Amino acid sequence: MATPAEILNTSDERRVGATHLTTLTLKIRRYNPQVSDDAWWDEFTIQVDPFERLVEALHQVKWHHDGTLTFRRSCAHGICGSDAMVINGRNALACKILVKDVAPKVTIEPIRGLAVLKDLIVDMEPFFDGYRAVLPYLVNDEETERERIQTPEERERYDDTTKCILCAACTTSCPIFWADETYIGPAAIVNAHRFIFDSRDRAPRERLGILSEKTGVFRCRTTFNCTEACPRGIEVTKAIQEVKRAILFDRV
Repeated sequence: MATPAEILNTSDERRVGATHLTTLTLKIRRYNPQVSDDAWWDEFTIQVDPFERLVEALHQVKWHHDGTLTFRRSCAHGICGSDAMVINGRNALACKILVKDVAPKVTIEPIRGLAVLKDLIVDMEPFFDGYRAVLPYLVNDEETERERIQTPEERERYDDTTKCILCAACTTSCPIFWADETYIGPAAIVNAHRFIFDSRDRAPRERLGILSEKTGVFRCRTTFNCTEACPRGIEVTKAIQEVKRAILFDRV
């Protein structure tokens, strides 16, 4: 019987220590205010493992071709959300895109709707301002001698929106956010949803009051861009609609 290592080594999909590289051209939108007031495009052609992630291709460019290339990344496993960027016109995490799925040429730009600071790095503060505005934490000052119990059904009610990693992919895919910087954005609404429908929380009406303002949930035009962009598969548009209904029909 073959060992797991032997199976992997002979797999048509992925061989351990594979040496067959593919050619990838990265067309990257660059910006450096110390160099130019205008953005420009650079292209780099490299040899890379087709089963490697795009973030590693960017590493290769930065480490071996142009050390001035700047982008955010941290865990490289789709958890921290720091390497969100526009890849071939769509918001995605560079650490979740395989080279084979974008070769032979990929276009990379910073996420939209936020000011670009340098290359692929944007100013995230407006995004986090919206997040902080919805009280994204459990509010409950009731004294208790034990943990606050929930049924599986109560936990399931908001399970989907607990998956948010604050990558901003959903918010920066939203046409309303591009045009109106005061719009609180899909990610903030998702994080509000997570606590609005948490049976242990005692501040759902405060959050609903915030989201009922003109900069809140009713700015959404239901284009589903946010749902499509979410790298965690959260049903963002559904969560937004549930918050709208909670405001309109006083259902929490």
